[in-house]
Amino acid sequence: MQTTLLPNRSILVLDGPDTLALLERLVTNNTHDWDIGEARYGALLTPQGKVIADFIAHRTEAGALLDTATNAVGDLSKRLKMFRLRAKVEIDVDGKLAAAITEDGAPDPRSPELPKRGVVEIDSAPEMSQADWDKIRIPAGVAEWGQDFIGAEVFPWEINMDRQGGVDLKKGCFVGQEVVSRMHRRGKLRKRNVIIEGENLEAGQSVTASGSLGEITSATATHALARLRTDRLAKAIEDGETLSVEDQPVQLVKTDWLEDEMAASLSDGTESFS
Repeated sequence: MQTTLLPNRSILVLDGPDTLALLERLVTNNTHDWDIGEARYGALLTPQGKVIADFIAHRTEAGALLDTATNAVGDLSKRLKMFRLRAKVEIDVDGKLAAAITEDGAPDPRSPELPKRGVVEIDSAPEMSQADWDKIRIPAGVAEWGQDFIGAEVFPWEINMDRQGGVDLKKGCFVGQEVVSRMHRRGKLRKRNVIIEGENLEAGQSVTASGSLGEITSATATHALARLRTDRLAKAIEDGETLSVEDQPVQLVKTDWLEDEMAASLSDGTESFS
């Protein structure tokens, strides 16, 4: 496989002996038993539990490389520096490095359907178009900052971070943990990113049954990610309704966990959180 740079990504370098301790107390994933070269998925949240920026973090001997959206890297860097206090960690964007699909990379922690991913010199390979990358990530069910959400807009579960190894609910603390933990304990997470199949799909289109279920956030011609209310989706399926986009039928790509959550959403006694 040829090494190919990924579009609209930047590399934030964390360098210093306190790197792992800093990340451990701030971000959604843990930093324990993290081998050099291993990639982990995580995010920095607002105190209210919404995603400021998600990232693929690559462990290095000196710290970590955070592969994140270019339009989010400035805010992520600023906030990490704000929380750094006296920790011995240097935090800087390295304009000479880029995220890439490469055989020498680490498995993408979000989905086995995604290619290996690493960090390379920016002038070492051609860049993939956003459209070509969407054809890989959207059928795999992976949302992306700038395409499917922006900063402080969604909760982690709305982009399936908890289902893609991005949230460790057993770790001691992270910013926004109280909100995330409370909603997972309640067991009914109303909005989810789902994959749908159809024709002529476009971002911004509504997904409907008898009423609106939500909206497509990114799409190829035949596959889309849509952020839908799972309780409404479950009721529509239970009632035998057809899912549609622009009056054209579409198919929901089901997973075991999505079916379990939809079934739970039809039961009584748990507060909605939308």
